[in-house]
Amino acid sequence: MKNFFLSNDIDEVVERISTISKDLSGKNVLLTGGRGFLGRYFVEVFDRLNKGVLDKPVTLIVLDNLITAGKEGAQMPKYDHVEFIKHNVIHPFAYEGPLDYVIHAAGIASPYYYRAYPIETMEVAINGTRNMLDLAEKSSARFSFFSSSEIYGDPDTKHVPMQESYRGNVSCQGPRACYDESKRAGETLCYIYHTQNGTATNTIRPFNVYGPGMQETDYRVLPNFASRIKSGSPLHIYGDGTQTRTFCYITDALVGFFKVFLKGVPGEAYNIGNPKPEISMIDLAKTLKIISSSKIKYDIIEYPDSYPADEPMRRSPDIRKAHLQLGFEPIVGFEEGLCRFLLWADEVYVGEQ
Repeated sequence: MKNFFLSNDIDEVVERISTISKDLSGKNVLLTGGRGFLGRYFVEVFDRLNKGVLDKPVTLIVLDNLITAGKEGAQMPKYDHVEFIKHNVIHPFAYEGPLDYVIHAAGIASPYYYRAYPIETMEVAINGTRNMLDLAEKSSARFSFFSSSEIYGDPDTKHVPMQESYRGNVSCQGPRACYDESKRAGETLCYIYHTQNGTATNTIRPFNVYGPGMQETDYRVLPNFASRIKSGSPLHIYGDGTQTRTFCYITDALVGFFKVFLKGVPGEAYNIGNPKPEISMIDLAKTLKIISSSKIKYDIIEYPDSYPADEPMRRSPDIRKAHLQLGFEPIVGFEEGLCRFLLWADEVYVGEQ
């Protein structure tokens, strides 16, 4: 835990949400996936809000089965007003106390892991979502579901950047289908509970969130690259390297997530990411060469068997909806975010890739 966060990042998030976070005063929040990358940040932000912003503390109940928590998340630190319960959300969870918010952030998001655990990936996004929706409905709590930008699949270029209204171009068969389709099913469950049962649901579609705290063995592109930089190995770019992504630094993403939790229009889905720059993997490697103090080489290789091919060629969010309805606006520049992440990774990573 000592090196997990950049303390200034947490301070930045708390300052940016200090006004809207007053709605959390004295409330009860249940968070699934609380020992994952995003979950650990949520716990830290809630703790800081309790210590310096809120008139009455938030009571936070954290669920996680620790299967993909890694060494970073294996031990839950002690926080005031935070209770950790080891639980797999594919099974129903009974909580007798009051709940005001249910944040369903549990999931297997790394392509490496959902390739290895396809059934488990589907179960947490479908069965887990159903169980948490039942709990939210019983408690009359607001419900937020963490979906994914992957639900858009490999988009038609005329729909890039992708708006929330875009229905996507997704294959129900293939190496990514267990993740993409289960997230789409989770969104459908949210829609049904909202329209049929009146549950106040929101869906969050994150776009390539990164920052300190990502596991070195996460196998997504930035921790992969950072680990190889630390080891002095060439960066491996899969495919032909022309596939593009946009990247959202963790502080911007967290601000967007809290805005959805607290102010999202019930029943709506929101893209949360940074639309600029949309950059190819080759250009990402070139950017890292410019900003890093290390000598960096890269090569272009075929997709390894452990990593699912058939990835989208482009991914970029249209965030006008979140901007107009919630006031969401990323402020951390691409190179600034990369520098924060690389400085942290250089201290923490050991060069395992």
